[in-house]
Amino acid sequence: MAHLSDLVNLNLSDSTENKIIAEYIWIGGSGMDVRSKARTLSGPVDDPSKLPKWNYDGSSTGQAPGEDSEVILYPQAIFKDPFRRGNNILVICDCNTPAGEPIPTNKRHNAAKIFSNPDVVAEEPWYGLEQEYTLLQKEVNWPLGWPIGGFPGPQGPYYCGIGAGKAFGRDIVDAHYKACIYAGINISGINGEVMPGQWEFQVGPSVGISSGDELWAARYILERITEIAGVVVSFDPKPIPGDWNGAGAHTNYSTKSMRKDGGYEVIKKAIEKLGLRHKEHIAAYGEGNERRLTGKHETADINTFKWGVANRGASIRVGRDTEKEGKGYFEDRRPASNMDPYVVTSMIAETTILWKP
Repeated sequence: MAHLSDLVNLNLSDSTENKIIAEYIWIGGSGMDVRSKARTLSGPVDDPSKLPKWNYDGSSTGQAPGEDSEVILYPQAIFKDPFRRGNNILVICDCNTPAGEPIPTNKRHNAAKIFSNPDVVAEEPWYGLEQEYTLLQKEVNWPLGWPIGGFPGPQGPYYCGIGAGKAFGRDIVDAHYKACIYAGINISGINGEVMPGQWEFQVGPSVGISSGDELWAARYILERITEIAGVVVSFDPKPIPGDWNGAGAHTNYSTKSMRKDGGYEVIKKAIEKLGLRHKEHIAAYGEGNERRLTGKHETADINTFKWGVANRGASIRVGRDTEKEGKGYFEDRRPASNMDPYVVTSMIAETTILWKP
């Protein structure tokens, strides 16, 4: 007699059928709730343009009224499915009306327009996204490894720490790391963060719109793994008030001009532009960010724009290597952990490449 786990792990390639399962993934009405549903396809597909469009009930996700509830999913990116494996796939979609217009929560549409601008294409913008998150005990919504109703020792030993009293949830983190590599996501690393129970993974360097597709796919995989583990993942930028670090999504960025000899001057001009649009960027960099950007815990105050070399208390940090070599990249430290990568990456490109002060 087969056990449930045997059936869950069935390899469809062993069947005489050529069918595969495609998990269509989209972003719900809150802008952070990831949704998905699966459909059967007649055979393997590796090009999103060859996938069928689909629909869902937008009135149940806060994206459409009940009397006109149909929202259409447009497949945009394909990743291998680390849960079903074989030829099965994960499909990142954006959301549109039946008439083909992007719905208000479809942030990918505008990002794609910016990234397809010839001036942006010519600059080949690279992104490295640092996604911080907090693992919570499911029943009490309290960080993993923390005593229920109480607090661990103060921050200090937990950042990149090892050992049962310092690292909580490493099995989840490592499972996610490997699953992302399997899926074809350009995940470049992981580490334990300053607050216990908090972790980070990095995606990139990725070019243009693909950085957003990859981060959303990585978030989906993380949500699925924590679902299996019975743990809650939080992207709140300040999950625990007080003397504890918040959670950000530091965004590393460079253009072709910045990566060439003399690029440091281009970097400084780009940072100047970002400073002139500081308020607009802050407004788009994630909800609740004012609880995180206080000027403490490795942040700059939300109302202040400043940059510096190797300064983790700045809005924009430039690395020592970039300063020394006269070219490279910079890090925008303002985005919150719950930011939309389509919004943040495209806005940085728009401000630094297209916007004329």
